[in-house]
Amino acid sequence: QVQLAESGGGSVRSGGSLRLSCVASGYSYSSYCLGWFRQAPGKEREEVAIIDSDGSTRYADSVKGRFTISEENAKNTLYLQMYNLRPEDTAMYYCMADPLAPGWRGTYSCDYDYWGQGTQVTVSS
Repeated sequence: QVQLAESGGGSVRSGGSLRLSCVASGYSYSSYCLGWFRQAPGKEREEVAIIDSDGSTRYADSVKGRFTISEENAKNTLYLQMYNLRPEDTAMYYCMADPLAPGWRGTYSCDYDYWGQGTQVTVSS
Protein backbone atom coordinates (compact mmCIF):
# COMPACT_ATOMS: atom_id res chain seq x y z
CA GLN A 1 0.00 0.00 0.00
CA VAL A 2 1.07 3.55 -0.63
CA GLN A 3 2.20 5.09 2.62
CA LEU A 4 3.46 8.55 3.39
CA ALA A 5 4.75 9.14 6.89
CA GLU A 6 5.36 12.70 8.01
CA SER A 7 7.47 13.67 10.97
CA GLY A 8 9.31 16.63 12.40
CA GLY A 9 6.45 18.82 13.47
CA GLY A 10 6.23 20.40 16.85
CA SER A 11 5.79 23.61 18.74
CA VAL A 12 8.10 26.50 18.11
CA ARG A 13 8.11 30.19 18.83
CA SER A 14 7.82 32.82 16.17
CA GLY A 15 11.07 33.08 14.24
CA GLY A 16 12.02 29.49 14.91
CA SER A 17 12.76 26.70 12.49
CA LEU A 18 11.63 23.17 11.82
CA ARG A 19 12.42 20.53 9.26
CA LEU A 20 9.67 18.19 8.23
CA SER A 21 10.32 14.79 6.71
CA CYS A 22 8.11 12.45 4.76
CA VAL A 23 9.09 8.86 4.09
CA ALA A 24 7.29 7.26 1.18
CA SER A 25 6.77 3.55 0.72
CA GLY A 26 4.58 1.07 -1.06
CA TYR A 27 5.12 2.29 -4.60
CA SER A 28 7.83 3.17 -7.08
CA TYR A 29 9.14 6.40 -5.62
CA SER A 30 9.67 9.30 -7.95
CA SER A 31 11.64 12.46 -7.30
CA TYR A 32 8.89 14.42 -8.99
CA CYS A 33 5.27 15.22 -8.32
CA LEU A 34 5.91 15.67 -4.62
CA GLY A 35 4.52 18.31 -2.39
CA TRP A 36 3.72 19.68 0.98
CA PHE A 37 0.27 20.88 1.85
CA ARG A 38 -1.15 22.27 5.02
CA GLN A 39 -4.51 22.81 6.55
CA ALA A 40 -5.40 25.05 9.44
CA PRO A 41 -8.66 24.67 11.35
CA GLY A 42 -11.53 26.20 9.42
CA LYS A 43 -9.48 26.71 6.30
CA GLU A 44 -9.04 24.91 3.01
CA ARG A 45 -6.07 22.72 2.38
CA GLU A 46 -3.31 24.88 0.97
CA GLU A 47 -0.46 24.01 -1.34
CA VAL A 48 2.77 25.02 0.37
CA ALA A 49 5.57 23.73 -1.84
CA ILE A 50 5.76 21.48 -4.87
CA ILE A 51 8.37 19.64 -6.89
CA ASP A 52 6.65 19.47 -10.23
CA SER A 53 6.98 16.87 -12.97
CA ASP A 54 9.66 18.88 -14.75
CA GLY A 55 11.70 19.22 -11.58
CA SER A 56 10.79 22.81 -10.98
CA THR A 57 9.73 23.97 -7.57
CA ARG A 58 7.07 26.39 -6.60
CA TYR A 59 5.98 27.87 -3.32
CA ALA A 60 2.99 29.58 -1.91
CA ASP A 61 3.55 33.31 -1.77
CA SER A 62 3.19 33.24 1.98
CA VAL A 63 6.23 30.97 2.42
CA LYS A 64 8.56 32.12 -0.34
CA GLY A 65 12.00 32.86 1.00
CA ARG A 66 11.31 31.00 4.22
CA PHE A 67 10.58 27.41 3.20
CA THR A 68 12.58 25.06 1.01
CA ILE A 69 11.35 21.79 -0.42
CA SER A 70 13.81 19.05 -1.28
CA GLU A 71 13.97 15.30 -1.56
CA GLU A 72 16.44 12.48 -1.26
CA ASN A 73 15.70 9.79 -3.80
CA ALA A 74 17.85 7.10 -2.18
CA LYS A 75 15.87 7.40 1.03
CA ASN A 76 12.44 7.90 -0.52
CA THR A 77 12.20 10.98 1.61
CA LEU A 78 10.76 14.41 1.05
CA TYR A 79 11.75 17.37 3.22
CA LEU A 80 10.45 20.77 4.04
CA GLN A 81 12.89 23.10 5.72
CA MET A 82 11.09 25.95 7.38
CA TYR A 83 12.79 29.08 8.67
CA ASN A 84 11.43 32.18 10.32
CA LEU A 85 8.18 30.53 11.22
CA ARG A 86 5.18 32.68 11.90
CA PRO A 87 2.00 32.03 13.86
CA GLU A 88 0.07 31.92 10.60
CA ASP A 89 2.13 28.88 9.62
CA THR A 90 0.35 26.92 12.31
CA ALA A 91 -1.38 24.00 10.62
CA MET A 92 -1.33 20.30 10.04
CA TYR A 93 1.24 19.62 7.36
CA TYR A 94 0.82 16.80 4.90
CA CYS A 95 3.10 15.42 2.27
CA MET A 96 1.48 14.36 -0.96
CA ALA A 97 2.64 12.32 -3.88
CA ASP A 98 1.59 10.98 -7.24
CA PRO A 99 2.35 7.24 -7.07
CA LEU A 100 2.12 6.99 -10.85
CA ALA A 101 4.74 9.63 -11.54
CA PRO A 102 7.67 8.21 -13.50
CA GLY A 103 11.23 8.56 -12.34
CA TRP A 104 12.01 10.95 -15.16
CA ARG A 105 11.40 14.60 -15.68
CA GLY A 106 8.60 15.35 -18.04
CA THR A 107 5.70 17.57 -18.93
CA TYR A 108 3.00 15.33 -17.53
CA SER A 109 0.55 16.55 -14.97
CA CYS A 110 0.78 15.50 -11.37
CA ASP A 111 -2.14 13.93 -9.60
CA TYR A 112 -1.65 14.13 -5.87
CA ASP A 113 -3.80 11.20 -4.94
CA TYR A 114 -2.16 10.25 -1.66
CA TRP A 115 -1.27 11.98 1.53
CA GLY A 116 -0.02 10.98 4.94
CA GLN A 117 -1.42 11.34 8.42
CA GLY A 118 0.16 14.74 8.80
CA THR A 119 2.41 16.36 11.34
CA GLN A 120 1.32 19.29 13.43
CA VAL A 121 3.23 22.55 13.36
CA THR A 122 2.35 25.10 15.98
CA VAL A 123 3.99 28.50 16.05
CA SER A 124 3.44 30.78 19.00
CA SER A 125 4.00 34.50 18.98
